[in-house]
Amino acid sequence: MSAQPLLPPSARPSHPHPRRWWALGALLAAEAMNLLDATIVQVAAPRMRADLGGPAAAVPWLTTAYTLPFAILLLTGGRLGDRAGRRRMFRIGVIGFLLSSLACACAPTLGALLVFRAVQGAAAAVIVPQTIGLIKAMFRGPETARALGTIGPVMGLAAVAGPVLGGVLTHADLFGSSWRAVFLVNLPLSLAVLALAPLLIEDRAPRRPGLDPVGSALAALATGLLVLPLLATGHTSPVWPAVGAAAAVAFVVHQRRGARRGTDTLVEPSLFTSVRFPAALVALALAFAATTGLGLVVVLQLQLGSGADALASGLTLLPMSAGLAAGSLWAGSSLVPRYGARVMPAGVAVMAIGVTAAIGAYRTGERPDALPYALAVVGLGQGLFTPAFFTTALGSLRPQETGSAAGLLNAVQQLGSTLGVAVLGRIYLAAPDSAGAQRACWVAVGVLAAVAVAGRAMSGTHTSPAAIPTEPCVTEPDAAEPEATEPDAAEPGATEPNTAGPDAAEPEATEPNTAGPDTAESDGASDPREPTHAR
Repeated sequence: MSAQPLLPPSARPSHPHPRRWWALGALLAAEAMNLLDATIVQVAAPRMRADLGGPAAAVPWLTTAYTLPFAILLLTGGRLGDRAGRRRMFRIGVIGFLLSSLACACAPTLGALLVFRAVQGAAAAVIVPQTIGLIKAMFRGPETARALGTIGPVMGLAAVAGPVLGGVLTHADLFGSSWRAVFLVNLPLSLAVLALAPLLIEDRAPRRPGLDPVGSALAALATGLLVLPLLATGHTSPVWPAVGAAAAVAFVVHQRRGARRGTDTLVEPSLFTSVRFPAALVALALAFAATTGLGLVVVLQLQLGSGADALASGLTLLPMSAGLAAGSLWAGSSLVPRYGARVMPAGVAVMAIGVTAAIGAYRTGERPDALPYALAVVGLGQGLFTPAFFTTALGSLRPQETGSAAGLLNAVQQLGSTLGVAVLGRIYLAAPDSAGAQRACWVAVGVLAAVAVAGRAMSGTHTSPAAIPTEPCVTEPDAAEPEATEPDAAEPGATEPNTAGPDAAEPEATEPNTAGPDTAESDGASDPREPTHAR
């Protein structure tokens, strides 16, 4: 069966989408809105429980009820975009997010709020994986790298700004809404995104993949059983993590077996043919574990250790948000185009310096004056790290890998944030004072050291700044451009278009005889990256 009819006409022209920057604004607004809701309730959660009733142990679940379905369903959300069209699934997800946000704002009980939060997380899992594929469909050439480089800063800024916005909205008590405003703010944002959604072009994978329900169930089971014991209070049985680990092993076996048999799998096997993408997953999860967990520790220390209110707790993180914004702008406009992946270790080093400075600040008292300056340095390092990370990790993705890669990256980001909140929060709560905050910060420094190691593994062969902006224009048009215009876009040599473009774009003519070897070569670690070395 020919894969060509599955490609929409809008994906075929070689020129970029004329309204791409406005459309990018819609994608980034939706991304920020979804990720913001993962942390916006951290400051408002005690007020929610006070108004709706329920045990104190339910407070962490106001965050987890959203992030866990979000993380579990992201892979399936990416596959739905590959199959049904990314713009279509993006719109459906935004509508679902709008309605579930309204339901959260009107929740009469804590139990109802938890259910609506889970639905909200499921809707976010449909929206977020479509961003990368739509960006690669609308942009061409070096602009692709610049557009992809905006994803990381938006993710980081949304995660850090969530507690700030939650504290401001809860304290403002607009029209007597109290904590309900943290959900009502999603309504105008969702409507604005839907108004801009027609500017997006439709896009889907060159070949319509299956959904792999067995793989989805194993991934959900493994994630839930490994993460939930970390969030539980008191003693938990070791049986559940053991079952979760067994489910994770079964998931890996299932994916490998499906790849050998040629059946559709939840994860594209070609993503794991080299160490680069697995290392990217580890680096992203650990980076967000350190920064999100640190933000929670700062808020908890202010509220429990020094008696600060919700507004003061949220505003303390404002320097971290400002540093992230400044670092992202600097990295995206100057450093990454010039130095490429080498900006990543510099960002990690700056983050570690900032966390170490926070440790020194906590040694002076429960509410140290120097803490905002330390947090600004942490934010600056995160701003330097994220554009370089996402440009490097996403630059060489091919169309059939986009949905799976987007789901995996966003899933590990959410899991990393959840683990950071659970681990660093538990370390602090074991001794809720400045000493406990120092211990949590030391753990964050160790986590950042692991991020540096993983970042080295993912970028060891891709440190040239020229490699990053040119890879997307080599890989993306292959499936969408069977015409003879591809050599003009790449021009590294006469052999490049013959091995990547026609073979991928015209499977119907050669698939029985040559698709296997060609695909095997293109799925490897070397083929998609060859244009970089050829230059």
